Amino acid sequence: MAELQEVQITEEKPLLPGQTPEVAKTHSVETPYGSVTFTVYGTPKPKRPAILTYHDVGLNYKSCFKPLFQFADMQEIIQNFVRVHVDAPGMEEGAPVFPLGYQYPSLDQLADMIPCILQYLNFSTIIGVGVGAGAYVLSRYALTHPDTVEGLVLINIDPNAKGWMDWAAHKLTGLTSSIPEMILGHLFSQEELSGNSELIQKYRNIITHAPNLENIELYWNSYNNRRDLNFERGSDITLKCPVMLVVGDQAPHEDAVVECNSKLDPTQTSFLKMADSGGQPQLTQPGKLTEAFKYFLQGMGYMASSCMTRLSRSRTASLTSAASLDGNRSRSRTVSQSSESGHLPSGPPGHTMEVSC
Repeated sequence: MAELQEVQITEEKPLLPGQTPEVAKTHSVETPYGSVTFTVYGTPKPKRPAILTYHDVGLNYKSCFKPLFQFADMQEIIQNFVRVHVDAPGMEEGAPVFPLGYQYPSLDQLADMIPCILQYLNFSTIIGVGVGAGAYVLSRYALTHPDTVEGLVLINIDPNAKGWMDWAAHKLTGLTSSIPEMILGHLFSQEELSGNSELIQKYRNIITHAPNLENIELYWNSYNNRRDLNFERGSDITLKCPVMLVVGDQAPHEDAVVECNSKLDPTQTSFLKMADSGGQPQLTQPGKLTEAFKYFLQGMGYMASSCMTRLSRSRTASLTSAASLDGNRSRSRTVSQSSESGHLPSGPPGHTMEVSC
C-alpha cells in the first residue's frame, strides 16, 4: 500500500440528547488505479461488518448520504456499525482538478479499489449502500468478491450497459444540454426538475458551480461507458448476498431497477418502490429508508432487539399477492401503503418483496 493521509474531523451536526459528536477520520490511499479517499465514522464492532457507502455521479459522500445518516432514527444503526464513506476519485471536497488527458478509472476499476480500502482498515466484510453509479460499483465488487459482502442496499441501480439507442439519445442530449443538466436529469425525475423545488435548486447549484466539474464529467463518462453486469437468475453471475433494491416511484431509473429485480435471486432480494420520493429517496424520504434498512439488517440477523421507529406505529397495511414481472419469477408479496404511513415487514424466504411506501 502506498502513501496514506489521515485527517481527523469532528462532524458538526445537531446532537440528540445524550449523544456525543462523531469523529470522522478521512484517509487517502493509493491503489493500482490511483488515489481514493474515504471517511470512517465509529469503531469496528466485533463480529459485525462495516457499512460501506458509494455515491452517485455529481455528488460526494456528504451530498449523497448526509440526510440519511443524520436522520434521528438512523442513530440506532450507526451506533451498531462502523461505517466507511467512499468518495470516487476526484469527488472529495477540495479535490484538485485532474490534468488534461487524465485517464479516469472505469467503474470496474473503481470496484477494484475497494479491496485496498478494506485491507488498510483490516475489515473483512461489508454491507454496501450505493446509489446510481455507486450501486453499480458495489454490485461489480460483490460479483468479484462475494465472500466479503454480507448485504447490499442498491438505490437506482442500472445494471445494463448503454445500448445503441441509449447512446444516440445521449449524444443528441449532449448537443443541447450542459453536463450539469444531463447529470441532474440522471439524478432527478423530470417532474422534480420542472417543479424546481428548494432541493432541486440546491443540487443544481452544487453541480453547476462545482469547482471539480471537470472531474465530475470524467466520472459521468465512466458511468455511461459501463459494461453490462449480466445478471441472470439461476446462473453463477448473480449477487449471492441479501439485496434490497430501492427506487422512487417515477424515478429516472425505475424501469432499470424493476428489470434488475427480475434477474436476481427472489429468495435473497427485496424490492422497495417508494412513493413521493422522486429520484433520490435517501434525500427526500430518509425516515422510510431508515426503517426499511432496519428491517433489512434484522433479516440478516443483526439488531434483533431493535425497536421500530415511530413510523411503524399505528399503521395499517393491506397485504396482497402480486404476479411476477416475468414468467419464471416467484409470486411476490406487495404491501400497499399511503405515502404517509405503512409497515415494512421482512419477506419470507422464497419471495421477492415489493413494497410501495
